[in-house]
Amino acid sequence: MKKNRLGKSGIVVSDICMGTMTFGNQSDEKTAFRIMDIAYDAGIDFFDTAEMYPVPPDAKYIGLSEEIVGRWMKTKPRDSIIMATKVAGPGHGWIKPPLRSGKTSLDRHHITRAVESSLTRLDTDYIDLYQTHWPDHDFAYDETMLALDDLVQSGKVRILGCSNETSWGLTKSLWTSDIHGIARYETIQNNFSLNNRRFEDELAEVCRQEQVSLIPYSPIAGGVLSGKYNNGQRPEGARFSNYLSGEKRQQQMALRFVNEQSLLSTERFQAIAADIDISVTTLAVAWSKQHDFVASTIVGATRADQMDEIIAAADVHLSPETMAKINKVTSEIKYPMG
Repeated sequence: MKKNRLGKSGIVVSDICMGTMTFGNQSDEKTAFRIMDIAYDAGIDFFDTAEMYPVPPDAKYIGLSEEIVGRWMKTKPRDSIIMATKVAGPGHGWIKPPLRSGKTSLDRHHITRAVESSLTRLDTDYIDLYQTHWPDHDFAYDETMLALDDLVQSGKVRILGCSNETSWGLTKSLWTSDIHGIARYETIQNNFSLNNRRFEDELAEVCRQEQVSLIPYSPIAGGVLSGKYNNGQRPEGARFSNYLSGEKRQQQMALRFVNEQSLLSTERFQAIAADIDISVTTLAVAWSKQHDFVASTIVGATRADQMDEIIAAADVHLSPETMAKINKVTSEIKYPMG
């Protein structure tokens, strides 16, 4: 398993990261343990969770993913694992998280409460990478970054990261850290896949110039790139099958991922994968890893058997010819996820 540095920090991780957002609802604890064991045994040492997981957010599940991961970590040497988690963003925006009465914020009060709760659920005395789950562009970055820096200075957190940020937000946060001489964001966790290459428009250059690492989530486009939604299929228990019959925000998210353009591009990528005798899932993960601004690609699984095609990507390096074919699809089907 190849290793990469997170930003300018001293932390080096496997270039595949195991995401845990389905642990506790779509995957029970026994299955979650099996998935994490397979990842660990394959050389994956980087694991990502959040205080709000599992998803979709539900008050009866909140925090369960962290608890499951915490119990699993007790079966391994703690310092062999790089553990990442997140504090929820503001509760007045696109989502109202069902924790702390939906009044979450990136102020000192909520950051302090969130990290203490995560440390308890993970049953550990430190978090390797602590991230803001989504930003609040109307709130003072100074308070957020100063509160996060206190966690680094206290030893509760090793390094900091953000998620779902914009070019402006990432640059603003870095400037704020520079001004105060405090810990900065070393990573950004945003959506990035064959079906969603918007990160390359602006954010990739910010990451290159500022030495911030992308740890992309949803490299298989929420499962769409596996082909399971092709030809109008709605697999039972699949995330977007459930979302399409869920509340309005979930339906809107599902239609962003599962639409005519995204399914058409998926079919094209399947053909490219078949030409080099790998699955489209393996192609998607390998492609994500093959970018200079990416440190580690976050993958997810709800069943242990799904790990084979993911782990296969560790040894795949796509040729210039294959990359050219992929870029041709991108040029002909622009922004399939909008």
